[in-house]
Formats: sequence, structure tokens, C-alpha cells
Amino acid sequence: MEDAPTVQEVPDAVRAVLDAAGAGRGGVLVLHAGIGEGRTTMLRAAATGRTGWTVLAAPGHADESAVPGAGLQRLLAPLAELCRHDEPLSALIAGHEPRCAPLVLALSLRALVAEAARRGPVLLLLDDADQFDPLSWQQIRMLARRVHELPVAILASVTSASAAAGLPAYRLAPLDEQASHALVRRHAPDTTGEVAAALITLAGGHPGALTELAGALTRQQQRGLAPLPVSLPPESPLRLRFRTALAALPDATRDLLLLAATDPGAHPSDLLAAAGPGRGLADLEPAERAGLIVAHADGVRFRPSVLRLIAYDDEPIGRRRAAHLALAEVLAGRGRRLAALLHRAVVAVAPDDALAHDLLLAAGDASPPEAFAAQRHAAGLSSSPAGEARALLAAARSAMAAGRPHDARPLLRRASRLRGNAAVRARARGLIAEMRLRRAPAEAREALLDVAGELMTTDPSGAVDALLLAGEACGRTGDPGRYPRLARQAAVRCRDGRPATDMALHQVVGVADLMTGDEDTAFRHLREVLRLADHTTDPSALTWAAGTGLLLGQDRRAARLAWRAVSLAREAGNAPLVPEALEVAAFAELAAGRHDAATEAALDGAAVARAAGRPDLADAHWDLLGLLAAFRGDAETSRERPAAGDLGDWSEALLDLVAGRPEPAAERLARIARTGSMILRVAIAPHLVEASGGGGEVFDRWAARTGQPGWLALRSRCRALRGEESADDYFREALAWHERDEDAGFARAHTELLYGRHLRRRRRPAEARDHLRRAAERFRRFDAQPWAEQAARELRAAGERIGPVGRAPLTAQQERIAGLVAEGATNREVAQQLHLSPRTIDHHLRNVFARLGVRSRTELARLLAG
Repeated sequence: MEDAPTVQEVPDAVRAVLDAAGAGRGGVLVLHAGIGEGRTTMLRAAATGRTGWTVLAAPGHADESAVPGAGLQRLLAPLAELCRHDEPLSALIAGHEPRCAPLVLALSLRALVAEAARRGPVLLLLDDADQFDPLSWQQIRMLARRVHELPVAILASVTSASAAAGLPAYRLAPLDEQASHALVRRHAPDTTGEVAAALITLAGGHPGALTELAGALTRQQQRGLAPLPVSLPPESPLRLRFRTALAALPDATRDLLLLAATDPGAHPSDLLAAAGPGRGLADLEPAERAGLIVAHADGVRFRPSVLRLIAYDDEPIGRRRAAHLALAEVLAGRGRRLAALLHRAVVAVAPDDALAHDLLLAAGDASPPEAFAAQRHAAGLSSSPAGEARALLAAARSAMAAGRPHDARPLLRRASRLRGNAAVRARARGLIAEMRLRRAPAEAREALLDVAGELMTTDPSGAVDALLLAGEACGRTGDPGRYPRLARQAAVRCRDGRPATDMALHQVVGVADLMTGDEDTAFRHLREVLRLADHTTDPSALTWAAGTGLLLGQDRRAARLAWRAVSLAREAGNAPLVPEALEVAAFAELAAGRHDAATEAALDGAAVARAAGRPDLADAHWDLLGLLAAFRGDAETSRERPAAGDLGDWSEALLDLVAGRPEPAAERLARIARTGSMILRVAIAPHLVEASGGGGEVFDRWAARTGQPGWLALRSRCRALRGEESADDYFREALAWHERDEDAGFARAHTELLYGRHLRRRRRPAEARDHLRRAAERFRRFDAQPWAEQAARELRAAGERIGPVGRAPLTAQQERIAGLVAEGATNREVAQQLHLSPRTIDHHLRNVFARLGVRSRTELARLLAG
């Protein structure tokens, strides 16, 4: 029996067979999966906890497949005592071939199983059943058709789908992302999220491959400090099994598989042209029948994906070289220049500066993964340290853009140690710091400021790039350090007349002015950034310009810039930049009061970040989702994945406020006000004033400079809450500003609640009730039930008799989703139709269930049909 651990749950189809047998209705299910895909472990999991059951198990063995009855003998041996009076079965268990008709033997087998079932349900487990001898497999199939009235479950596993013909079958699915991460943690607990994501991509959901890859990691590899494996370990059991399966294929099939493994993106016509005369698609059929590949119109896909590397690595070097050259000739003739150059690069003898030059030139128009491959090869072919360093730096950038930071780090360390171009070495250190910015912002800030200082005269654009990132690091630490001085030096030394440089320098100098308290000048520079952003198509520039919009309080404009950056980054194939832009979009939508849009951005960002190999960004999006839930007062959702740091403190402070605990809320918010980023210090100020009754004067000045109705409304609310004599006037002024803000629903509800409470406490209940009614109704529309209940409590205290607060109706988006689900669409189908991610659909659907009080899709369909 194979031993490929998996953390998959037992499928519903398997549970149904077991549950039915437990209730006296027998059945059979054949699990279909390839080598190492968890068939054995799934059978074992099905047998776990079967107290009171008789469990009989026997694996198939290829070397016994020609011995009639061998498999059945091993299966029935534990029941020898029950069949001592049955001549055919006694003979079989004793090792003699039964001398009777197949039907007579089948009836004896049924009688034996029925006798065993008198003591409790019976479970038959047959692993690798397609390697059973024909007689045994025939008898099991005949038994499967004769146990419907017995408490008997038959579970078998096969590698070939044809072996299950005529029986109910279930194809084991690849591991999903969550199960894959759990499996990596089980075998390599200290593995970083980025390394785990790389292994998961390499394994392609294959549990056996992922187990061996994770188990073979060194400590350095687990931390991402050494190059990761690109295939299974040389002597791994799974690799040996795949090697055996490949060796059994015809020569023509192996020729085509080598070409497919050499270029996984090649079209079948490319493979046939490279293979030469006499080869046809029919030559792939033996590999298909063995379950090793899936051939379709666009290409050949190995199953599992890691098998492609084995099919390539295990061939002699001469055959591999010939495959590359044959494909290079075909692809060049068909106009696919970069693909042809890559094949030439693999077999080239370094150095080859002409080929390196061609690769770098072709990489300029390529997607990040293709550019990474070309630039990495160019580095190896360069004859000078300076040329190698430049190619390594370009390859590292492409690796980061492709969502492969684990591939970028070794290249950057290599580039930073090369002699020659000091500017390239400094840029390499800057990229290393950029990769550490979220995890260690203080360390990254110092490294980036060092790089900016070094590059100021030799590489001005590199210095500006470093300062842009250093500004973000300063914002995360709350400590400007040397940043203002270096920013002002850059404003003098780094101007080159290009709009992109002007835009970056306005950003750098504007942030420096904010840090030193020159807010008027800062706002002038930062407004110029937004003006120039309207004329750029660089998604990276648009992302930090959107962050600038947040600093200026121009939330809607920031959101537009961020969504534009998302679109452009997707078009360019820059996978990691998409979740970065979505993070800014989510913050901007939250600041603008559009909570649903913020939630969708954060949900999509979490999914895209995980897929791009950026678990740190995925965690940032989950922290945002927790904050959005806290805004609604939803403590359970907010604490599903508790956020750390400032966002965690902000979330808990909001939950403290809705629960009527202002003191701990004030402590948490004051901590953010001391050490948080500039944007967070602004964002939490209204809540800090609400919790403590004081402070917020800096926020008042900032809000006035924005000129935006939403922030001016919050400024007036803060003045009212500080207990100033004109509190009534300030509350009314706040509501007037809210009237001018089209997205002020949630913020206005909060102001109505606070004003109503203020009026009730000053014994003006009639006036208070008007505001509190509006607050309760608005909170209901935002599904902020705890806040609606707080407004209802204030209403009762103001003398109004009301019942429990009901839930809000569905939003337009939720109505569309509910309607499609009620018609039978899956989450993935709904996501495709509405151009959203399945995770977003799942989130909305849970809210639909909660609002309508249903627990399943069936109940939802019945409710909407009625």
C-alpha cells in the first residue's frame, strides 16, 4: 500500500457509503487517483473510528496479479473460522484455486460477508484494486452488486479509471490551498509562508509530492535563505515510482513526453514538428491511459505537475540537449523569438554576451515569469561582473513581479557580492530591504536610507526609488530618522526633467514636509502628485499616488487611482502589485464610507496575495477584513483571525466602543496615535476623541486642509464631543457636512447616534428620538446590528417603546448572488458571472444567510421561491 499522507477530509461521497452501510444499506465506491495522490491514506481515514465494525483490508500487488484468487485470499484470511464449512472459500483461504463456477463462488462470498455482518457492519478496503488478480477483482465486483440489503461498505482504490468501469467512482481532488499549507506545516513547521507557497505551486496539489518536498527542506531552505528544490529528491520513493511508470512507456511516447517536459507551454503541433516524421498524437495515448498526462488542444499537462521535471531530469543530457535545439528551431521558425532564445540559452556554453544581449532585449516585452527566465539566463551568460550584476538585478525584479520572492533573494545576494558596479550592488541591497519592509520596517528604513545616500550622485533615479520606499517604512515606524534631510537633498540633486521623476520627488518632499510639520507646503507637493498621476500608466506609481490621496483626505480619488493600478497591474501580469493596489483601494473605500467595496477589495486582495506567494500581504488583507467587521460591531467575524499591531488595536477599540467600554478603547487608540503611521493617526482620531473626550486638535487642522465634506463632518463631530459650549452647533454643522457627502451613510449614522445621546443626556428626549431613529435605521442598512441595538437602547432611554431591532434587507449585490445561488449555481459559477472571486461570493453568501435567517442553499431556494 502506498503511504502518501494527506490532510484532506473524507469526501462526502465516501461518508455516504459508510453511513448507508451503518444503516443496513450496502454499497460500493471506487476511489480513482494517481500515484501518490492519497488513495491509501483516504482509505485508512475512512476506517478510522469504526468501533464495532469488521474491517477487512488487502492491497493489490503487481507480482501476485497472475495468481488466481491471491487478493481474495489475503482479504478473507481473518474470516477463516467463519467459512470452514464452505468448501470453495475454505480452499481459497488455504491457498488452492477454487474449482467451481464464478457465480457459486460469488454466492459463497456473499454468505460469508452476511455472516460477518451479523456482528456489526463490515468494511472492505481494497487498495490498488486494479493490481488484483482478475479472479479476485471479478468476485469483488460481483459482491458489490449483491450487498444492497446488508450492512456492508466496499471501498476500493485504483489508478486507472477504466478499472472502475461499471461501479460508482469518485476522483480524488488535489489538495486545496488550506490543506496544502497544513501539510507543509506538519512536515516542516519552521517554513516561511513564501517558501510554503512556492512548494505548493511546485507540487500542484499533489499530497505525496508536497510531503516529500517539505520533508527534504534544509533549515536554510525553510527560511528562504537557500535556493529551493525544483523537483523531488533524487532517491525519493515517489520519484522512483514515477520513473518506473515512465520507463514502461513505448519509446515514441517517451520522445514526445521529453519534448513536452522541455517546453510545458508548447502546442501539440510544436511537439510533433520537433519530434520529426513518423510521430503523431496517438503516441501520447499510452501515457494518458497510465494517468501520467492530460493531453488537450492547447498542450500536454503532466499529472502531477512535478512529474514534468522527472520526465526531463531522468533523460540523458544528450537527449535533453537535442530536445532543446529541436524546439528552438521550430519556435524560431514560427516567430516565437523569446521561447526559442530560452531553449538556446539552456544548452549554451557560457560566456555568450551576444545571446545574453538578445535575451535581455526580448525580456523587455515579456511577462514577468518569462522575463525572469530570460534575465536569469542572461546573467549566467554575461562575461563581465557588471553585466552579470545588471542581469541579476533585472531577474530579481521580474521574480518579485511574478510573485516569486524566494527566487529573487538568492539572485540579489549574488548581485550584492559581485565586484564592479557599486550602484547595482546598492540597488540589490535596496530590493532586499523592500522585501523586508512589512516584516521589519525599522531595519528596512535604515537600509533604504543608506542606499538612497549612496546612489544620490551616481544613480539619481535609484536614490528616488529608495526614498519612496523609505517614506513608507518611516510611516510604518512613526520615526522619520534621516529621511527629511535626504529627501531635500534629492529634490536638488535628482531632477532630470522627466514627469515620472517630478512626480516621485513631489511625493518624497511632501512626505518629508509632513514629518517636519510644514503641512501647508506638504499639501502643495502632494496635490501635485495627484495631478501628475492622472497622466501616468505605471501601476506602481498609481499605487503610491493613491496612498498620497489618502494622506490628503481625497478618498474617492485615491480609490479611483488604486483601482486603475489594479487593472493595469493585471494587464501587465505583475501579480504581487495587484494585492498591494487592492490594499490601498480597500483603505480608500473604507475612508470614503463604501464598506461593501472595501470588503470586496480586501477579499480579492487576500486571495490574489496568497496565489502570488505573498502571505504577508494576504495577512494584511485579512487584518483589513477584521477591521471592517469591527466597524459593524461584528466581534465574532473580526476575531476569526485576530489582527496584530495597529489594525488589531483599532479593531478591538471599535468593539470596545460598541460594547460601551470607552476606557480600554482610549488606551488602544492612544497607543496608535503615538506610534502608528501618518494615515492611521489621522483615521483613528475621531474614535479617540469619542473614547476619551479630548484631543484631536491635529486632526482638526488636517481635516480643514482636505476641504472634503466627510472629514469636515468628523472635525465638527470631534469639536462637539470635546464638550465645547457650542456642542449643539457643532453636531448640526457635522450633519450639514454629511448631507454634502454622498457616501456618508455609516459615518452619518454614528454622528446621529452621538448627537442623540448628547440630547438625551441633556434631557431633551423629543429631539434625541429623531436622531436616534435615523441612526438605528441607517445602522440596519449597513448590517451593523450591534450599533443598531445601541441606538435602540438610547431610544428606549429617551422614552420610545420599540421592539427588537430587525435585520436589514439584502443589498443589490446580495440579491443578485442569492438569486443565482437559489437557481443552483455554485460559488465559482456565480463568481465568474459577476466577475468576482469565489472567496468574495462566499463572504456575501454568509451575510445573506445571516440576514435572511437561513442555514443552507436549500432553505434559501425555498425562501426565495415562496
